This record gives sequence, C-alpha cells and structure tokens, in this order.
Amino acid sequence: MKPISFKRHRFPPDVIRLAVWLYFRFTTSLRDVEDMLAERGHSVSYETVRYWANKFGPAIAANIRRNRGRADSVWHLDEMVVRINGQRMYMWRAVDKEGEVLDVLVQKRRNKEAALKLLRKLLKNQGAVPDAIVTDGLASYRAAMKVLGCQDRHQPGRLRENNRVENSHLPVRRRERKMQRFKSQGQAQRFVSTHSAIYNTFNTQRHLVSRKTLRIFRTAAMAEWNAASAAAT
Repeated sequence: MKPISFKRHRFPPDVIRLAVWLYFRFTTSLRDVEDMLAERGHSVSYETVRYWANKFGPAIAANIRRNRGRADSVWHLDEMVVRINGQRMYMWRAVDKEGEVLDVLVQKRRNKEAALKLLRKLLKNQGAVPDAIVTDGLASYRAAMKVLGCQDRHQPGRLRENNRVENSHLPVRRRERKMQRFKSQGQAQRFVSTHSAIYNTFNTQRHLVSRKTLRIFRTAAMAEWNAASAAAT
C-alpha cells in the first residue's frame, strides 16, 4: 500500500476520503455527494467532489489492486455497447467465476485486435494463464485465442455459463444512467477502472451468506478501504 498525500487541500483527509467513498461505493451523483457532505456540516461544491474523485479515486483503486489476491482460474469475458458523444463504443469486461472484476477496457472496435488487447492485459496483470476462458460466440475471441495459443482453454458460445459477466455489467449501467452517459472515452475508462476496484472490495453477495458472515465481510471491506485510502504522515 502506498499512503496517499492530501497536502495542500483545504479540507481534512477524512472528508475527502468520505466524499470519494460515497461517490464510488453507491449510485450517487456529484450533487448527491455534495448534499450528503452538507448534511454533515461540510460546505463542498460538486465540482470539488469531481476533482477529488478524479485525483484520489485512481490512487485508492491502485492500492486496492496491489493488495488483492490472484483471481480464480476461470475467467468470463464479454463486451457491451456504450454511446459516448453519439459514437458507438464497446466496454470489454473480464470477471472471474466469483464475480470479481479483473479488468475493463473501453474500445472503439469489437474485432480481434480489441480482444487481443484485453487478453494480453489480463495475462500480464494476473501473471498466470487460467484453466478456462468463457466467452460468447463472438468470432473475435476465437481469433485472439488462436494468436495467444489459448484455444484449448477457450469455451465459446455458452450463454448460460457466461451470465456471471453479463450481470457484472449492471452496476455500470446504473452509474451510466445516473451520470447521464459518459462524456468521453478517457473519462469512461478512468471511471470504470476506479469503480471496478472499489466495487470488488464491497461486493459481498449478501444473498448467499448469513447475517453474521455479512458483518465480518463488511468489517473486512471497510478495513481494506481504510488501508488503501490512508493518508501519508
């Protein structure tokens, strides 16, 4: 973990960390966070919240990724269409079988090169080849797997088995509506990269665990967040 420097900011680190947490943890707008902080006695404009989210969100997300363990050995890949400034783009997403988001890439194409870029980044960051890579029937995946020599691990066209990644798109769709769509490819990439790391931390799947286990998960998630967003002394 790399401590984060909050120097030269008028507000104390705890207020900044709270604002960033509220924005990425819940489906809130910048103005929603402004109102929540105002209720706590902090007069902060929504533009300041935007600045904090853009500056400190990626740094906290990077700390979270450094501390996460290796992904499960089964990966699920999929892509969804997003409209950015009237242009049709694709948000490529990879999750493991537990629902943890491994990576998200916003790209203009849905071809072999785009699939290769996602797979190469995944293999580099995860440091291991998975036992299986589950995708839909898109031919770009087959072509990319052939280049990488992963054909034997590829499981294409199994829609029911790929529900894990299909459902993983839903939180981003909710945020996209709340933000009234993404404004640029770069802005979309920055947001989803930060959001996915923080989403992983607090994704407890409460419907599958007991109340006692949920309390343990939540305590551990907040401890991970506090460690990742700790201020430098």
